[in-house]
Amino acid sequence: MKLFDLDFDSNINLLPKEGTVNYFGKILGQKDADHYYQALLHNISWKNDEAIMFGKKIITKRKVAWYGEEEFPYTYSKITKKAMPWTKELFFLKELIEHKTGKQFNSCLLNLYHSGDEGMAWHSDDEKDLKKNGAIGSLSFGAERKFTFKHKESKEKVELYLEHGSLLIMKDETQTHWLHRLPPTKKINNPRINLTFRSIIK
Repeated sequence: MKLFDLDFDSNINLLPKEGTVNYFGKILGQKDADHYYQALLHNISWKNDEAIMFGKKIITKRKVAWYGEEEFPYTYSKITKKAMPWTKELFFLKELIEHKTGKQFNSCLLNLYHSGDEGMAWHSDDEKDLKKNGAIGSLSFGAERKFTFKHKESKEKVELYLEHGSLLIMKDETQTHWLHRLPPTKKINNPRINLTFRSIIK
């Protein structure tokens, strides 16, 4: 199922079963979205991501950052990061999506993709540090990119484009039953910044 250029109703579940994904569309106007894109690009402590694969440390082109209300440790791909304190921009955006969704978040993993050549492979955000079946708020800035879900058993797919200044919420049993990815593309040369607001178990 493909979802293109629609007026999205944030109450509609985009998944056909076993999980809940709501797309709010653009929650920031063009001027504000541009402002936060530039602020995040220049004010975040970006570092190349690392992962352990087949016993070897791999350095990715994609850059990441990890922020939160406490120095939460967060482990994925066998690498542990310690959260930095909120910047004023991140704190504002956290409160904005909390107001939009009625959900609470205490941390944020940020990804910087320099061009369409950089993407993310199939995965679920199901690390043991995260609240079980908790909401994850995905806020996108910069280049509009395709985002795809795939059911772990039936292999059904749902695809949509995440716009500049837009919000996507994944919650309930989504991470248990679905994978998601950001497929690479040769058609896009501009950067994309993605913020995934999360709830770490204290």
